[in-house]
Amino acid sequence: MAEQRTLAIIKPIAVQNGHTGAILHTICANGYKLRALKMMKMNKTLASTFYQEHKDMDFYNDLIDFMTSGPIVAMVIEKENAIEDFRNLMGSTDPSKSKPGTLRYQYGTSMRANAIHGSKDEESAKREIELIFTKKEIF
Repeated sequence: MAEQRTLAIIKPIAVQNGHTGAILHTICANGYKLRALKMMKMNKTLASTFYQEHKDMDFYNDLIDFMTSGPIVAMVIEKENAIEDFRNLMGSTDPSKSKPGTLRYQYGTSMRANAIHGSKDEESAKREIELIFTKKEIF
C-alpha cells in the first residue's frame, strides 16, 4: 500500500492544557512522518469553511466558537493507511467512549473538546490540507 497523507489538528483545549508535545510524540511513535506543522489561530471564516459539512447541525456554532477560541497545532502526517489508522489512534469522538490509549481517551475532556481532529477520508484530507497549508509548506 502507498503512503497516504492526512490532516491532524490539535484542538485549542489540548494546546491550552499543555498536551501538544505528548500528542506529537504519540503520533510520531505510531509511525507517522510529519510533512508540515504549524501553530495558528483559526479565524471564523476559515473555521466556517473547514467545518462546512456540519453547517446544518445544532452544534455548528459552538464548534466554530470552540475552534476559534485559541491556538491550534495543524499538521500533515503521512504513512501507509494513514487516514484509517489515525482515526483509530484518535478514538471515538466522545472521549468517554474511547478506548484506553487513544488520544481522545487520554486528552479529550468532552465530546466537543475532544483534543484532536483527523480527516475522515481521502477527499476530506485533500480539502482540509489545502485549506490550512500551501504546497510550499508541505515536505
